[in-house]
Amino acid sequence: MIDDIRRAIGLLTLEGGVVEVRALADGVTHSGYFDDHALLSEQIEALDADPSVAGIYVTLNDVNPALLARRANRIKMRLSRKDATTADADIIRRRWFPVDIDPVRPSGVSSTDEEHNAALNAAERIAAYLAEQGFPASIRADSGNGAHLLYRIDLPNDAEATALVKGCLATLDALFSNEAVTVDTANHNAARIWKLYGTMSRKGDSTPERPHRRARILSLPSEISVVPPERLRHLAGLLPREDPAASRPKAGIDLAAWLAEYGIAVRSTRPWQGGTLFTLAECPFSSAHKDGAFAIQFVNGAIFAGCHHASCSGGAQRWPELRGMYEKKRRKPEEKTPGKKEQEEKTTSPPPADEHRERALTILRDGDPLAFLLDTFNKSHVGDRTVAECLAMSLASQSVENTNGLHVAVSGNSGKGKTHACTTMQNLIPAAYKLKGTVSDKALYYDDDLRPGTVLLFDDVSLSDDLQEVLKSATANFREPIEHRTLTTERKLRVCTIPERCVWWLAKVEDLGGDQVMNRMLTVWIDDTVEQDKRVFEHMKEVEAAGRGPAKDDVLTCRAIWEIVKEDILSVRIPFARRIQFSTMQNRRNPGMLFDLIKCRARLFFLQRDRDDDGAVIARPEDFAAAATLYSAINGEAGGQETKLTKNEAAALATVAQMGIEVFTVRQLQSALGLPYQRTYRLLHGYTNNRATYAGLLEKCPAVSYIDATVTGEMIGVGETVRRREHYFSFDREVYRTWSNSTTVWLDDGPDDRDGGPHGFTFSPGLHQKSGESVNEDPVHDGGDCSIGEICTEICIDQSGNLHRLPGTESLPAGAGDATSGVHEIHSGENIPDIPGQILPIREPAPYGGFSRCKSGCKGVKTSVNVQPSALVNPADYIALPVPKDEPCHVCGRRPTSSVRRGGGGTYLCYDCLKRAKWPAKAQPLPGVLDHRTFTRTKVEIGRCDICGEKKAVYRSQEAHTRICEGCYARMVREWNGREGVR
Repeated sequence: MIDDIRRAIGLLTLEGGVVEVRALADGVTHSGYFDDHALLSEQIEALDADPSVAGIYVTLNDVNPALLARRANRIKMRLSRKDATTADADIIRRRWFPVDIDPVRPSGVSSTDEEHNAALNAAERIAAYLAEQGFPASIRADSGNGAHLLYRIDLPNDAEATALVKGCLATLDALFSNEAVTVDTANHNAARIWKLYGTMSRKGDSTPERPHRRARILSLPSEISVVPPERLRHLAGLLPREDPAASRPKAGIDLAAWLAEYGIAVRSTRPWQGGTLFTLAECPFSSAHKDGAFAIQFVNGAIFAGCHHASCSGGAQRWPELRGMYEKKRRKPEEKTPGKKEQEEKTTSPPPADEHRERALTILRDGDPLAFLLDTFNKSHVGDRTVAECLAMSLASQSVENTNGLHVAVSGNSGKGKTHACTTMQNLIPAAYKLKGTVSDKALYYDDDLRPGTVLLFDDVSLSDDLQEVLKSATANFREPIEHRTLTTERKLRVCTIPERCVWWLAKVEDLGGDQVMNRMLTVWIDDTVEQDKRVFEHMKEVEAAGRGPAKDDVLTCRAIWEIVKEDILSVRIPFARRIQFSTMQNRRNPGMLFDLIKCRARLFFLQRDRDDDGAVIARPEDFAAAATLYSAINGEAGGQETKLTKNEAAALATVAQMGIEVFTVRQLQSALGLPYQRTYRLLHGYTNNRATYAGLLEKCPAVSYIDATVTGEMIGVGETVRRREHYFSFDREVYRTWSNSTTVWLDDGPDDRDGGPHGFTFSPGLHQKSGESVNEDPVHDGGDCSIGEICTEICIDQSGNLHRLPGTESLPAGAGDATSGVHEIHSGENIPDIPGQILPIREPAPYGGFSRCKSGCKGVKTSVNVQPSALVNPADYIALPVPKDEPCHVCGRRPTSSVRRGGGGTYLCYDCLKRAKWPAKAQPLPGVLDHRTFTRTKVEIGRCDICGEKKAVYRSQEAHTRICEGCYARMVREWNGREGVR
């Protein structure tokens, strides 16, 4: 035995090289590293005598010599979790291509003599086949329960070599695995350990039927030659992964049914690259051999057939030949063979025009495909246009090369249309790209009909830990299929896959999963307002009165649009990407999602976009504008992209904020929301079911804290003092407002746009920009606009002497004063209402209450307007204070302040200045232009006044999106009456 062990070590390892020995025994592992091979043989001999040791293994490939220091020339018994063994990264170079043939049997037992012989015979067939393919002779060995083939190779340890070895094993598995034996495809990793010949293989108990056997070398070649890399590449590529000649499904041909119809015996079937591989019982192409023939039907319906013997096509495509051999035999005599003229007419006549495809191409070339899709969607599902646009962008992401895909999570109350919205959008895509019905996490891997680019809808499904892991893998590896290896009930190894470029749509009332899942999703809410309920009801009445649904032609055109988009996977380039700015980037995945939204919209409009030299679609600024609008919607009233809140959670927080209370109980919130107590409790605390754990507002929102208090009171009628525990929740309104601020995105005006596009976008009304025109789009305006960031609220005079005003300042009275050529003065005035400062930073900030000068060069009249200029503020540099601090704001000088600059230094910022910095696109309302008749009184306080910024707001205008206090409302009425001549 010791001689056999020494012989095996000498064959498998480099002389003087480091090798790890690893023994598996009764749930524990023994391991050591050796460069003294004589000592290694002695210690293995002693270890092999232990009957508890099931098997002794060594590393096959060259190990990093530094690992010797882990357990130098000694075997440590019973490794702990902290004791490392050899990993793939510890291998310096690959020396062996290992082929392990196992007999199919129950796990944990030795093989019978019949099973053992079946594996040895299969090794003979594989060795003979590889010899036909140009492989040199191999080491043939008995593993004790199966058979081994070892081929000498010389490859680096890199991803390419790993893929090459993996492909070779996959080919051998497909060609030679059957109901009796399997080729182990898991041996592709570099750090694979291998049974040491000369040692005992003990699986289960040794019985006469299933005895323990000693692993041994059966034969050695006279010279062990290295397999040329090109032979490995030939073997790995022998079976096609996809048939390029048949990219579209073959209508009417089911290969399994076809083989059965023509009596072609099938020995075994197995999944293959998403399709099915049939191993034929006899070769139909040659009588010189029986085995070796196979046929594959791919997921797209294409068929490949051949024989792996080199003398019989060597794996070349022979499906047309096979089909002709059998279908010709079955042709009925009375069938009339078409004449030459008929054949010519058949081949020359043009195919019937596809009117839906032609219409789709017209829309893609000249129209608005997104608007058409959304309009068709709204013919079946009223409203929820933001939800529909997110779903459409998710579908478009499947055809963008440089993306990780866009996946959508829809939340909202039960019965409000989440499922209907998703299924309506699914109805607009081809049937082959949607998964019908419900599906479990395991079933995803076993669905052989699942094809790349499928939409997976999970409707009101609790995401188990396994399903969340699947989803994380699918979103992280969007462009690659996910493989899962398992054993069937017959103990056969099966490699299952979820194909690439699948998108996930999740629809659920409550939280959809942990942060790791939600951070990968577009988070959008269904519209569950009373107004939406009314619109849905009116639509239902119209549909019932008409007796029909949406036009089928529109639905078929939508499907044709997606078929055209899915024909190619294209890269998209954003030439102005350097100019895109975010107001906050705490979640680093969100900027990537905005970029993906831009690319997806450009991809949908690809026939209206330019291409670069590499064929990539070039996005336009209008794609950014549309993406920014959608991104803003899902960060505001239509979604919780930044906060990851569901619709109910956001409503709960908004309700507490409007109540204006600092401490509340579950009962109080329940009464305000009108929800059952248990649902309200779960909103706050979260919950755990038998599948997953969901976070509540206590974990998600930093403004909500839990208080476990002891309350002292007097028992009524008794007069005794009692104490009881009460659960309270504190709510910090300022922290909530800071935390829930919407993320703003914009395009800077800079030199990074090298494609000659238009200058930067801005969403700031009332500001002069370098647009080439005045802000009210008057081409007669005096030449140069203000440089970016400088504020002008002037009433200007055009060259004809007529007044033209900035949007939103038409109702402001002009102040008296001398006209100053080329300069507008902005200063405080007694008869003009104060206007809170503009939002964009100015380059030369004036002191609080002072004035700055407009350099537009307009001829104008002085206007007295009070402006509060702001210093340049980056909101990411500030952190919220737990309580307001009585310190002056370094921008406006107000007290108290709500945040402090990171790193200290005594630089404080008030809430209003922080708010203006976070919303650079939002202007404060001007009191002189508001109509008091659009305001309604609210029952509770709804935050600070948008005009004075100090008092509590109790009036709201849905039209002007403004909240005001009692004082500002009264002043507004007085000013309005003064203009109307009312006394």
